[in-house]
Order: sequence, then structure tokens, then C-alpha cells
Amino acid sequence: MAGILPKSKAKGVDFCGVDKNYYVIRSDLGCFMYSKNFHRGSDLTIYSLHPSCQGGDHYLAFDNNTFYIIKGNTYRRVSDMSKDLDAVVYNLHPNCQGGDHYLSANGDFYIIFKSRGVYHKTSNMNNDIDAAEYQLHPNCKDGLYYWGTKSYSYFLKPKDEWGVQYHKTNNLNKDTHADTFSIHPDVLNFLPGGLGQTHGPAFGKWDLIKMISNDSEIPVTWEKKITRKVGFTKSKSSSIEHNWKVNISGTYQAGILTEAIAKLQFSLSAEYGGVSVNTESENWEEATEVAETMTLTLQPNSKMYVWQYKLGLGKEDVLFCRDMVFDDDPNPPSIIPLPPANE
Repeated sequence: MAGILPKSKAKGVDFCGVDKNYYVIRSDLGCFMYSKNFHRGSDLTIYSLHPSCQGGDHYLAFDNNTFYIIKGNTYRRVSDMSKDLDAVVYNLHPNCQGGDHYLSANGDFYIIFKSRGVYHKTSNMNNDIDAAEYQLHPNCKDGLYYWGTKSYSYFLKPKDEWGVQYHKTNNLNKDTHADTFSIHPDVLNFLPGGLGQTHGPAFGKWDLIKMISNDSEIPVTWEKKITRKVGFTKSKSSSIEHNWKVNISGTYQAGILTEAIAKLQFSLSAEYGGVSVNTESENWEEATEVAETMTLTLQPNSKMYVWQYKLGLGKEDVLFCRDMVFDDDPNPPSIIPLPPANE
């Protein structure tokens, strides 16, 4: 059952929140999503991350004008992640270093150490003021991502029979006033591995695009025009952006953000709905018909099969690759023509 890529495997991806404002950070894409409600998919807006705010290990928000980007053993405090306003850099106190997850809730900071099943609470990550350590409640240990607001802590849960959901509680130690909500598909689309949830797992397959036959008793040389599609179904796939307000620079024009998300989806392992291939060198322009004239010599009573490799999600074709194979085997080639994705 493919799921969402967890934070431990997704550098630069994180969640944070303030009051009724929620954010999904995609530093790997250079942007972040704002929403008023992850369950309803309300007011989804994409903003660019300022270059100085990219590449963070963790992201959290204290209030509407205070965001923290943790990188190594330091953190950067800014009032606006898209503009890097009022930036100040501090050292993390040794007790606040090396956490698996960071969040802010109830006016304090929480650092989760999953291997020990505990969280460290402090009012200041630089001086470790008012520090205390608590056990994580069993229901609160399996979060893929954690974030907080003024009154609650949240975490994204691994996919189960009800799909991808997030848990809400006002106490990570006791799990009181708890509730669980599903994630809206338009939010899922923005998460690493999310396209595998909304569109179905990725696939790679060889498609038979032509069969040429010589039924005579002598060799025959054929000059055949081979027509195939090459490229990305941009106009079709970019529909996932229709409910997003993309408020960022020309770096991501219509469909380009979807392209970047699709590339990542294909690079993921099957565990997260991908096929572990690198598609950077493929043609990601709008899919178009391409015709090539081929000259082939067929031996007597033989057939030639022409195969093209393509990638898709669920039942939909997404990327028609350049690779073609000509052989006399009616079964699809067994090779994968794309390079493996970087682990």
C-alpha cells in the first residue's frame, strides 16, 4: 500500500501552522503551499520560497509573522519566507539539536526524538528556557510530519484503510481532545508521493506502436513511417493545479509545477507510488506526434515489432519517452531504458 514519502526521506519538505493558517513547505521545489484548511482544501495558494529560506532541514511557525528555518545546528527566523524579511540567525541549544521533527504550539517549541519516543519542550530554542521532556503518547509516535498551531499539535499519519489522514491533539503526551481528518486531494497532490494517492501508482511499460510483417519467401526491405507521441501530457496533467492559486515567479508557469511534481513521483520507489527512474533527460514539452521514416530489411516469414517506452499514473499515460526498440519478439522488452533515480 503505497504511501506519502516521510520527512526522514524528504529533505526540505515540512509542514507548519499558525492559528487557522497552514503551510506545506516544498523547499525541493522552491515553493510552499498555504491553506486555511487541509481537510477542505480551502484557499490553496502557492508562493515561492526566498533563496535564503530554501534548503532547510526543518520549518516551523510561531505566529503569522515569525517563521523558523532550521539548518544543521542553527536556525533562521524570518517574518516572511517568500521575501526573507527581518532575518536573524541563532544557534540551536545543544538540547535542541538533532530532532526528527520540530513544531511550535501553545507558545512553545517542541522537538521530537522518535527513536527515544520523547519530545523536548522549551520556550526558547537558543537558550533552552523552561525546558522539559515528555513521553510521546503511543497514538502520537507514528507521524510522518508534525506541525502545530496556537492550541493544537498535528501530524500526518501513514496511509491506512481510510487513506492519508492527519491527527489533531492538544497534548502529545496524553493525546487529549484528539481527532482525525482526511487530507483533501488538492493538498495531497502537493505532497511527495501524493500523485500516487490521487491518480494511482506510477507505471513504466513498453507500448507496441507498430508491427511489420514479411509473409513472403524472400527478404524484403521496407521503408516505413513510424508515428508516435513524444513528451508530457502537460495540458491534461496540469489540471491538478486548477484549484491552486499559483502566486509565484515565472519559474513555474502553468504546468511546470506539475511537471516537477511528476518527475519526483516517478523517481520514488514503489513503496511511495513511484518507479525509481530519473526522467530529467526526457522531453517534458507538451506531447506531440513525431514521425520518422525507417528502412528495415525483413527476412522471409518474419515479423518486426516496434516498441515505445512510456510512464503513467494509475491508468493514465503521462510521459511518452524517446526510447524505441525494434525486435522480432512479440513480448515487450525486459529492459528499463531510463537511468535509476538517485537514492
